Amino acid sequence: MTSATPVSVEADAPARPSPKSPAAAAPPSSGRRSARRRELGACGVLMTPFFVLLVTVFLIPVATAVYLSFFSDDQPGLGFGPERTVFAGFRNYTAVLADPTFLGGLGVVALYCLVYIPLMVIGALVLALLLDSGVVRLRGTVQLALFLPHAVPGIIAALIWLYLYTPGISPVIDLLGKADLTIDFLGVHMVLPSIVNIALWSNLGYNMVVFYAALQAVPREVVEASVVDGAGPVRTALQVKAPLVRSSIVMVAMFTLIFALQLFTEPMLLSQSTPMINSRFSPSMYIYDAAFTRNNYGLAAAASVILLICTIALSYGVTRWTNRANAAEEGAR
Repeated sequence: MTSATPVSVEADAPARPSPKSPAAAAPPSSGRRSARRRELGACGVLMTPFFVLLVTVFLIPVATAVYLSFFSDDQPGLGFGPERTVFAGFRNYTAVLADPTFLGGLGVVALYCLVYIPLMVIGALVLALLLDSGVVRLRGTVQLALFLPHAVPGIIAALIWLYLYTPGISPVIDLLGKADLTIDFLGVHMVLPSIVNIALWSNLGYNMVVFYAALQAVPREVVEASVVDGAGPVRTALQVKAPLVRSSIVMVAMFTLIFALQLFTEPMLLSQSTPMINSRFSPSMYIYDAAFTRNNYGLAAAASVILLICTIALSYGVTRWTNRANAAEEGAR
């Protein structure tokens, strides 16, 4: 008689991973944290040059200007004693804001901006739309011809136009004289338009390239749909293409505003040939005159800070107005 040997049947159960198996490795969250650290490290490496430049060429000069604006040089003993630097508080700021020449310079720059910025933005946008529409042939040659003036340094550009503006040596004035036209480009009524012309000649091509690059990103199917709907070239450019590059228009307008507020090179060189431009024609020229002609660095620093505040306030206003306009348009949709 044989006896059956009992067989133990173990229920199927998931095998426990051994300590050396991949399942027992570090949890996925640690891998994600490691990848996140690598991304942050890469971002830090890429952003370091920007922050170094920001600190060295902007924040440190601004802090230095703010510090100097609260001090002034004083000579005791009726001006015969040794010169010393004393704390002046807001005296430099009140002196700048009470100076009619500085306020007059602000007025000149305001008028300059009202003329220059619309001409720059509209002119560059029209040229870019013409190039994008295919009306102009030899696009590459035209773009190069329009961009070349921007490659000319501002001082050289001002000297070229000073030669063309000066009576007796200017071929332009000679040609106008043969047609019985007398225009004094450096006169009281034409000096500001002459400065605007120099700035337009130097920067119009650059901003045209910015707009043209933005127009290349406009979907072709959107343009083709407008043509199918019966829109002509002008309507397509103004109602289809231009709204789609609004962000580029705002960017160009803001940078042009910042550039215009720093008006210096053109009037500084033209002042050598016309009495209509004095040494404090613009705020930047006022700062230069205060620092390097009158040696009043506290006054120059205070004027610089005031100009910086005006620039920041206007830039913020443009940005805020644009954001509100975009929000209103999206709400209307």
